[in-house]
Amino acid sequence: MLELWHSTGLYTMFIADTALGLKQILMIGLSLLLIWLAVRKDFEPLLLVPIGFGGILANIPVIHLTAPDQLLGMISALGLENGLYPLLIFVGVGAMTDFGPLIAHPKVALLGAAAQFGIFATLLGALALSGLDIPGIHFSLREAASIGIIGGADGPTSIYLSGKFAPHLMGAIAVAAYSYMALVPIIQPPIMRLLTSEEERKIVMRQLRPVSQTERILFPLLVTGLCLLLLPAASPLIGALMFGNLLRESGRTERLARCASNELINILTILLGLSVGAKLEAEQFLSPATIGILVLGLVAFAIGTAAGVLLGKLMNALSSEPINPLIGAAGVSAMPMSSRVVNLVGQEADDDNYLLMHAMGANLAGSIGSAVAAGVLLALLG
Repeated sequence: MLELWHSTGLYTMFIADTALGLKQILMIGLSLLLIWLAVRKDFEPLLLVPIGFGGILANIPVIHLTAPDQLLGMISALGLENGLYPLLIFVGVGAMTDFGPLIAHPKVALLGAAAQFGIFATLLGALALSGLDIPGIHFSLREAASIGIIGGADGPTSIYLSGKFAPHLMGAIAVAAYSYMALVPIIQPPIMRLLTSEEERKIVMRQLRPVSQTERILFPLLVTGLCLLLLPAASPLIGALMFGNLLRESGRTERLARCASNELINILTILLGLSVGAKLEAEQFLSPATIGILVLGLVAFAIGTAAGVLLGKLMNALSSEPINPLIGAAGVSAMPMSSRVVNLVGQEADDDNYLLMHAMGANLAGSIGSAVAAGVLLALLG
């Protein structure tokens, strides 16, 4: 009976190691909060539910489910530590994505590029924060790069890069990335209103032209070719995204496209979510560095939004055709939520102003841009 008592979670958490037990209780509470936000508030439920439950499992005492021979350890080793899960998710995302708005209006690719400014600004901010000698907060260049990629608002890219550069920070980086993606309707509108006038928000953009199937097929091939020639380090991410899109657009691989956009991505979402949740162990997550990551991630997201809007204003001033600066906010890769937010803010100023498809073009450019930014960091620091 005594041995059985010593094997219980009650003994381990409240008697054997009270300090660790309290941390585990706190992390279980945080994991339950993620599940509540997903279920009650509809904040990225497909990922926050697996991440939250994975966090609960990771903090169960006595049985270390993150060990290599346990459930979470085996799932993580299968595809998180080697970066396979994010890459295969990109295949599924590509199979679900219509790049027509970007092909029809290629100028908006500049807005996707501008939004990536938040990544590199936050990288420098993380290094500057490390120089302040704050106890517990010291980021190396590779760790700062992993934190900065949160500004791209692209969860799989954040996980992929942190897995290469800072696996020990993956839990905090993933939670920050997906949390801020879910909070797009709260974070972005105030920045958009602050940086634009009501007249600018009322600007009506012309309807996009139809895009032929030939263009749709050539697009993934051309993007992959440019990536291979100019930035091979980004080819895993870009190649996976474009392969999935080619399955969609080729017109001859409907079965594979359906598999990639449904069964494959659903299975991977479960495995990736549980794997990320495994990184929420109390001993690793509860640290001053985590607070720094959450703050820097918010700054990165805000800077990326602001940079896109400001470039949209400049493009409108220089272009012969009207460009609503609001669509620049969709240059971050929180797809399609940021596009919907842009459309809503535009309709606040004018009920008849429909910006969704134009914003989607910038959104799609942001998805490619965040992958390119990750490739640049891999090429420079890898």
